[in-house]
Amino acid sequence: QVSLVESGGGLVQAGDSLTLSCGASGAINRYAMGWFRQAPGKEREFVAAISWIGGKTVVADSVKGRFTISKDDSKQTLDLEMISLKPEDTAVYYCAASHFAVTPATRSDEYDYWGQGTQVTVSS
Repeated sequence: QVSLVESGGGLVQAGDSLTLSCGASGAINRYAMGWFRQAPGKEREFVAAISWIGGKTVVADSVKGRFTISKDDSKQTLDLEMISLKPEDTAVYYCAASHFAVTPATRSDEYDYWGQGTQVTVSS
């Protein structure tokens, strides 16, 4: 069982970069992990995921080439590096962990543990 806490959100301008970090309370080396986001009035959507075997990554088409997910098992952290941010990236970003997914998990119901979220606002 792990607790997750996101940090790094904030208000930026379009074209800026931002890195979100998710700290875990316990070991995450055997957890698949991911980032999701939810904009006002919209459903939570998948952003990026990383498997615990081999570190395979998957990112949503909407952020491909701009967002990079990485995991540091020694530091128990999950990062989301975001560049070339757009106003449509504005959302609350959540990190999540799955103890049973082997491949990168892209559905929210594959995850057991969730952080409280961090707000990212991109102004035009």
